Amino acid sequence: MSSYIDLLEKSYVIFRLKSFNRNLRNEIKNNRKIYFWDNGIRNTIIANLNDLNLRNDKGALWENFLIAERMKFMEYNSKIVNCYFWRNKQQQEIDFIEDRDGQINAYEFKWKKDVNIKLPSLFEKTYNAKVQVVSKNNFRDFIMPTTL
Repeated sequence: MSSYIDLLEKSYVIFRLKSFNRNLRNEIKNNRKIYFWDNGIRNTIIANLNDLNLRNDKGALWENFLIAERMKFMEYNSKIVNCYFWRNKQQQEIDFIEDRDGQINAYEFKWKKDVNIKLPSLFEKTYNAKVQVVSKNNFRDFIMPTTL
């Protein structure tokens, strides 16, 4: 299976994010998440081309879209940023993390506006991170920031 993943990554169909960790005991260290550069390819592979209103994977589509577009923006603009996700053994998670020049920025993606958002305070305190929620209201500033 890993050879297929490697081939898809080398063909620029998918990319992997490593898990962020700085050796806290409860962090998951050797995990990766896989994203598609194009959600259309993802949808075709899973054979789900239904209208967004009929889908039960809106959150996953939203997360994939935001991360892929942010990474494309950084690549196009020659920004050097280390990108990760974070999860601990208590199943707390941060969707996307950027480590740039020693500053850690964490992003949580929410499709639904009225979802109760509980960000892991452990992460914010431990890493002195700036944490931001990205939703339909502010996503343009995330995928095409005027300053980085």
